[in-house]
Amino acid sequence: MNIHFIAIGGSAMHNLALALNHKGYKITGSDDVIFEPSKTRLAEKGLLPDDFGWFPEKVTAELDAVILGMHAKANNPELLKAQELGLDIFSYPEFLYEQSKNKTRVVIGGSHGKTTITSMILHVLNYHGRDVDYMVGAQLDGFDRMVHLTEDNDFIILEGDEYLSSPIDRRPKFHLYKPNIALLSGIAWDHINVFPTFDNYVDQFQIFVDSIVKGGSITYNEEDENVKNVVEGSENAIRKLPYTTPEYSVENGQTLLETPEGPMPIEVFGKHNLSNLSGAKWICQNMGIDEDDFYEAIGTFKGASKRLEKIAEGKTCVAYKDFAHSPSKVAATTKAVKEQFPDRKLIACLELHTYSSFNPEFLKEYKGALDSADSPIVFYLPESVEIKKLAPVLAPQIAEAFKRDDLKIMTDAEAFRAYLYDQNLTDSVVLLMSSGNYGGLNLEDLKTHVEEY
Repeated sequence: MNIHFIAIGGSAMHNLALALNHKGYKITGSDDVIFEPSKTRLAEKGLLPDDFGWFPEKVTAELDAVILGMHAKANNPELLKAQELGLDIFSYPEFLYEQSKNKTRVVIGGSHGKTTITSMILHVLNYHGRDVDYMVGAQLDGFDRMVHLTEDNDFIILEGDEYLSSPIDRRPKFHLYKPNIALLSGIAWDHINVFPTFDNYVDQFQIFVDSIVKGGSITYNEEDENVKNVVEGSENAIRKLPYTTPEYSVENGQTLLETPEGPMPIEVFGKHNLSNLSGAKWICQNMGIDEDDFYEAIGTFKGASKRLEKIAEGKTCVAYKDFAHSPSKVAATTKAVKEQFPDRKLIACLELHTYSSFNPEFLKEYKGALDSADSPIVFYLPESVEIKKLAPVLAPQIAEAFKRDDLKIMTDAEAFRAYLYDQNLTDSVVLLMSSGNYGGLNLEDLKTHVEEY
C-alpha cells in the first residue's frame, strides 16, 4: 500500500510510519517542523521529508490512504488536495483500528497510568516470548518502536488516549478502537481546552466503556470512585472485573510485593504503580499468562521511559524524572517517592507546561498535590503562557492554588538551574515532574552533579 502522512514528525505519527514501513508499505510524509528523536529515526529509514513544509503535489490519486496528524490544521493544503481527490483519509486511531479489525483488541484507558500499564503488559508478554501487535506511548527496553503491526498476530495492545483524533475528527482516540478487552485505571479531569467541565470529561469514559464489543470485558480500578460509577453504571453486556491495589511493603528503599510465594522485590514503586501492576496482571491473565509467570516477568520491569525514571544516583542522592503534570498524578508521584525514601529530603520540582495547568480555575485542582514534598518548587515560563494565548499566570495565583506557604515559584530557567545546583543534596531525592524540559535543563549535567553526593 502507498500511504502518505500529513504531519509525519509527531511522536505517535512517526512511530506509525516506521511500523508500516517495517510491514512493507510504501511511506511518504510531510511536516513543517520535526524534532529529535523523530528526525533521526525517520532519516535512518529514508522517511524524512527532503524539505519541511506542505506540498500538495505529494498527494496524488495513486495513494491508497492519507493519515492525518493532530499537528496539522483543517485548512492544510495537503489535506485539501486529498479531499479534492476523494482519497481515503484516516486519523491515527482510525487507521490503527483498520489494521486491527480482525484481531482481539486490548485497550488500556484512564487519565493516568495507561502508558505504564500498557508497558507492563508488553514487558510480560515479551519476557515469555508472546508476539503481539501494539501501540504504546513511551519507548520501552527491548522494543524497537512504539508501534508494531503485523498480519499474523492475534492480539493488539493499544494505549487508549482520550485526546482528540485529528483536526477534522473531534472524537477522543479511544472511542474508535472498539475493544474486546479493556481496562480503566482512573479518571481525573484533564484536557480542559477540549473538555471544559468535569462532567463532560467523564462522559468520554462512559462512551469508551459502552464501545466495548458485546461479550467483551472491562477490568477496572474499583478504588477510583469515578471509574467505579462509570463502569458499574454501564448497561453494556460485558464482563466487569474489578481490581484493587495489592499488598506491599517498603524496606530500606526497596518495595516488596506480596505474592502467594511470599514478598517479592520489584523495581517500580508507589501505590499508584502497584495499582497499575494489579491491573496489568489481570489483563495478562485474560490473555493466557498465569499468575506465577506474571510475577516472574514483572520482577524485571524497570518502568516506562519518563515514568518515574531514575536518571541519576550518587551515594546519598537519587534523581527521578516523571511525565506527571496533572494534579492527581503529581500528588501520586510525589507521595510514592516520599514513601520509598522516607528519611531523605524530597525536592519536588513541578513544571507547569500544559494548557490546563495555566487555567486559573483548573489551577485550584493542584491543592495538596505537593504536600509530600519537603522542598516544593513550581517552575513555569511566562513565554509558554503567551504561546498558548492565555492570560498571564501570576505567582500569587499559584501559591493560593497549592496551599503551601513554603512553595518556591520560579519563572527563569537559569535561575531555576542555579537554585537546584545550590542545594545540598546529601540524603536527598530530586524529583522532576514535567511534560516539558524546564527551559532547557541539561539532564546530563544534572546527572554528574547528583553523582557527586
